[in-house]
Amino acid sequence: MEELVRSIKFPFAFNLERLKNDLSKVINKNWTDHYNTNDYNGKWTSIALMSVDGKSDTIYALNTGGEEIIYTEILSSCDYFKEILEGFLFEKTAVRLLQLAAGAEIKPHKDYCLGYEDGSFRLHIPLVTNSEVEFILDGNRLVMNEGECWYIDANFTHSVANRGTADRIHLVIDGIRNEWTDALFFKEVNQEHFIKPVPKLKESEKLRMIEELERMDNPAVREIIANLKNT
Repeated sequence: MEELVRSIKFPFAFNLERLKNDLSKVINKNWTDHYNTNDYNGKWTSIALMSVDGKSDTIYALNTGGEEIIYTEILSSCDYFKEILEGFLFEKTAVRLLQLAAGAEIKPHKDYCLGYEDGSFRLHIPLVTNSEVEFILDGNRLVMNEGECWYIDANFTHSVANRGTADRIHLVIDGIRNEWTDALFFKEVNQEHFIKPVPKLKESEKLRMIEELERMDNPAVREIIANLKNT
């Protein structure tokens, strides 16, 4: 079984001048404190560009794909952000700007069901950053530069420390996997790296399962039992 991919730097970048021009229209708006208050020190704030109710202060990240999200009032003046989102041909479940103030830290944590192998994923596009930002993913530091586009498997432990003197701002997009994204991801990394390993059964669990299966005596069940005994 191949090891799961932690991150991908995609081989394209966005126009930095246009990114910063759109950001200038948003920077003085009302940013909402991040809701995971136990997960950070300092100031960590957000503005939603898409949300379930179309409001920019609805910053919750939903990864189920069960409820459609729509443009917020903020996005109406940000033509380039909109162009980027329309160019990503997948269902979005959260689209936010995340601002980590100078001196602030996001503590080590894991997110739930946000690896490509789960059928959902998270992209980061840095808009403003500095060399003193330490983004650690599964024990390794990632250096994400302004305008780049990165996939981050947020199921793995990650943390961020902004040790610089300027705030760090990323455009963060959560989405649902489809054929278009498969083509994007598998061009960079073999699809075998996005298959979850099957949990290994404990011997006691395996014996109990075999015992239950032996009560149903048919050829298909006998084959399953044989496979279990050989694992």
